[in-house]
Amino acid sequence: MMPLYRMNSLASLIMELRILFGRIRLTKLEIQILEQQFPYYARLSEKHKREFREKLAVILTTKSFMGRGGLRIVTSEMKILIGATMVMVTFGWKDLRLPHFSKILIYPDTYYSTISRQYHRGEVNPKHGIIVMSWNCFQEGLENVNDGVNLGIHEVAHALKLENQIHYNGESRFFNPGVYNSFQKLAAIEVENIKAGNLTVFRSSAGLNGDEFFAIALEAFFEKPQEFFDYNPALYGTLAGLMRQDPRVWIRK
Repeated sequence: MMPLYRMNSLASLIMELRILFGRIRLTKLEIQILEQQFPYYARLSEKHKREFREKLAVILTTKSFMGRGGLRIVTSEMKILIGATMVMVTFGWKDLRLPHFSKILIYPDTYYSTISRQYHRGEVNPKHGIIVMSWNCFQEGLENVNDGVNLGIHEVAHALKLENQIHYNGESRFFNPGVYNSFQKLAAIEVENIKAGNLTVFRSSAGLNGDEFFAIALEAFFEKPQEFFDYNPALYGTLAGLMRQDPRVWIRK
C-alpha cells in the first residue's frame, strides 16, 4: 500500500497538472466576488492574482464545503470567500494546501456545542479534519477589514498551526524552526503582558494560551499590519518571516 504522504503528494501533483492545462478555472462571477469582496486579492499584482486564483481553484476542488444547522445551500460566495481566506493565510507557501482539513462546515449563525455546552462562532477539529465557521460571524469579520477581528483568519490560523504538527500528511514542519522559535519567545512575553492587563494591540483573549495568541496575532497581522508593526516591530518581523509575507506591502499599494 502506498504511504499516505506519497498519496497526498501524488494528488497534489495531479491537481497542479490539471491547473497547468487549464482544466480548473474560476468563473467570471467567482473572480468578480474576489475583486469586490476580498481586498487582499484586489491589491495584488496581476501575477500574484493569477497565483492566488490557481491556489484557490485547488482549495475549492479538494475541500468539501457543507452546510449545517439549517443551512441547506452552500453558495459560491461562501466557498470563494472562505477558500480565499485559506489562500491568503497560506499564500507565503506555493504548495501548502492544508490537506488534513478536508471538510469545511458552515453554520448560518453561532451554534451550540453538545461537547462544551456553549455557543461557538467557529472551531477546528483536528481529529476529524474539520474547520467549522458561522457564516454570519465570518461575514462580520470581512465587513471591517481594519479592526483585527476576523473569524475566518482565526480558524484557519488554528488549522495552519496544527497542520505544521501533523507528521503523516506530507505537509508538516513547514514553519522555519529558527523563526518559529523566535516568534514563540516573543509571543510568550506578549501573552504575559496581556495577562497583566497592559494595553496591547491584541484583544484580551489572546492571553489565554499560545494557540489563541497565534490565531489572534494573525488576525492583527492581516487586518492592521502597520499598527501591529508600530506596536512591536520585532514580534511583527518574526511573524512576517514565519508566514513568508508582509501584508504592509499590499496596504501601501
